[in-house]
Amino acid sequence: MEINEFTVNKMNDPTGILAGERYEYKLYITLDEDDELYSEAGIGIRAIFAVDDNEVGRIVTYHFFERATEKALDFGLEEEEENQILEFCQTHLED
Repeated sequence: MEINEFTVNKMNDPTGILAGERYEYKLYITLDEDDELYSEAGIGIRAIFAVDDNEVGRIVTYHFFERATEKALDFGLEEEEENQILEFCQTHLED
């Protein structure tokens, strides 16, 4: 899995209920053609990244989506991939 492009947007909590800050990452990835998730239209991962006062950051939730339609896909990440996404979000928080 290779991340080719991304966007990051700070999320607004109008209720003030959530502690810390939340960021929405859309990661656009390249997969091998033999991967079951492969799509010619492209695949992405939408991840919500939380930064609390005493934490470096964590992934709250994520899902795969088809890039052309933004339709959510019911697949999960392997532990190594989750760590890759977490590290990416931590590294690119200020971009």
